[in-house]
Amino acid sequence: MGDSIFNDLYASMKEAELIAKGEMKPANVTRYEIADVKAIRAQLDVSQKELANAMDVSLDTVKSWEQGRRNPTGLASKVLTLLSREPGLYTKFSV
Repeated sequence: MGDSIFNDLYASMKEAELIAKGEMKPANVTRYEIADVKAIRAQLDVSQKELANAMDVSLDTVKSWEQGRRNPTGLASKVLTLLSREPGLYTKFSV
Protein backbone atom coordinates (compact mmCIF):
# COMPACT_ATOMS: atom_id res chain seq x y z
CA MET A 1 0.00 0.00 0.00
CA GLY A 2 1.43 3.35 -1.00
CA ASP A 3 1.95 6.12 1.54
CA SER A 4 -0.70 8.35 -0.04
CA ILE A 5 -3.38 5.63 0.19
CA PHE A 6 -2.43 4.94 3.80
CA ASN A 7 -2.51 8.65 4.63
CA ASP A 8 -5.94 9.04 2.99
CA LEU A 9 -7.31 6.06 4.93
CA TYR A 10 -5.79 7.30 8.16
CA ALA A 11 -7.29 10.77 7.68
CA SER A 12 -10.68 9.23 6.91
CA MET A 13 -10.56 7.11 10.06
CA LYS A 14 -9.67 10.15 12.15
CA GLU A 15 -12.60 12.07 10.65
CA ALA A 16 -14.92 9.13 11.37
CA GLU A 17 -13.72 9.09 14.96
CA LEU A 18 -14.40 12.83 15.36
CA ILE A 19 -17.86 12.45 13.81
CA ALA A 20 -18.68 9.53 16.11
CA LYS A 21 -17.64 11.63 19.13
CA GLY A 22 -19.78 14.53 17.93
CA GLU A 23 -16.76 16.79 17.54
CA MET A 24 -17.22 17.13 13.78
CA LYS A 25 -20.25 17.14 11.50
CA PRO A 26 -20.32 14.74 8.55
CA ALA A 27 -19.94 16.26 5.10
CA ASN A 28 -23.14 14.54 3.98
CA VAL A 29 -25.68 12.13 5.38
CA THR A 30 -27.51 9.56 3.31
CA ARG A 31 -30.80 8.26 4.65
CA TYR A 32 -32.69 5.36 3.19
CA GLU A 33 -36.39 5.05 3.75
CA ILE A 34 -37.32 1.50 4.68
CA ALA A 35 -40.71 0.52 3.35
CA ASP A 36 -43.41 -0.29 5.90
CA VAL A 37 -44.49 -3.44 4.12
CA LYS A 38 -47.37 -4.19 6.48
CA ALA A 39 -48.84 -0.70 6.01
CA ILE A 40 -48.39 -0.88 2.23
CA ARG A 41 -50.08 -4.29 2.14
CA ALA A 42 -52.95 -2.97 4.28
CA GLN A 43 -53.29 0.04 1.98
CA LEU A 44 -53.52 -2.34 -0.99
CA ASP A 45 -55.95 -4.59 0.92
CA VAL A 46 -54.08 -7.78 -0.04
CA SER A 47 -52.89 -10.79 1.93
CA GLN A 48 -49.25 -11.60 2.55
CA LYS A 49 -49.54 -14.45 0.05
CA GLU A 50 -51.04 -12.20 -2.63
CA LEU A 51 -48.27 -9.65 -2.21
CA ALA A 52 -45.63 -12.39 -2.26
CA ASN A 53 -47.06 -13.80 -5.49
CA ALA A 54 -47.31 -10.37 -7.13
CA MET A 55 -43.71 -9.55 -6.22
CA ASP A 56 -42.43 -13.05 -7.04
CA VAL A 57 -40.94 -13.57 -3.59
CA SER A 58 -41.65 -16.19 -0.97
CA LEU A 59 -44.32 -15.80 1.68
CA ASP A 60 -41.55 -16.07 4.29
CA THR A 61 -39.80 -13.09 2.71
CA VAL A 62 -42.90 -10.91 3.06
CA LYS A 63 -43.31 -12.09 6.67
CA SER A 64 -39.66 -11.27 7.39
CA TRP A 65 -40.09 -7.79 5.93
CA GLU A 66 -43.17 -7.16 8.04
CA GLN A 67 -41.51 -8.42 11.22
CA GLY A 68 -38.41 -6.31 10.62
CA ARG A 69 -36.07 -9.30 10.43
CA ARG A 70 -35.13 -8.31 6.89
CA ASN A 71 -35.56 -5.19 4.78
CA PRO A 72 -36.60 -5.12 1.15
CA THR A 73 -33.66 -4.25 -1.08
CA GLY A 74 -33.06 -3.42 -4.70
CA LEU A 75 -36.00 -3.69 -7.03
CA ALA A 76 -38.35 -4.94 -4.28
CA SER A 77 -37.70 -1.78 -2.29
CA LYS A 78 -38.33 0.41 -5.31
CA VAL A 79 -41.55 -1.42 -6.20
CA LEU A 80 -42.86 -1.16 -2.63
CA THR A 81 -42.07 2.56 -2.51
CA LEU A 82 -43.86 3.05 -5.82
CA LEU A 83 -46.89 1.06 -4.63
CA SER A 84 -47.05 3.08 -1.41
CA ARG A 85 -47.21 6.28 -3.46
CA GLU A 86 -49.47 4.95 -6.21
CA PRO A 87 -51.58 2.07 -4.83
CA GLY A 88 -53.66 1.98 -8.00
CA LEU A 89 -50.68 0.53 -9.84
CA TYR A 90 -51.03 -2.74 -7.90
CA THR A 91 -53.84 -4.01 -10.13
CA LYS A 92 -51.67 -3.45 -13.21
CA PHE A 93 -48.58 -4.80 -11.47
CA SER A 94 -50.14 -8.01 -10.11
CA VAL A 95 -51.65 -9.27 -13.38
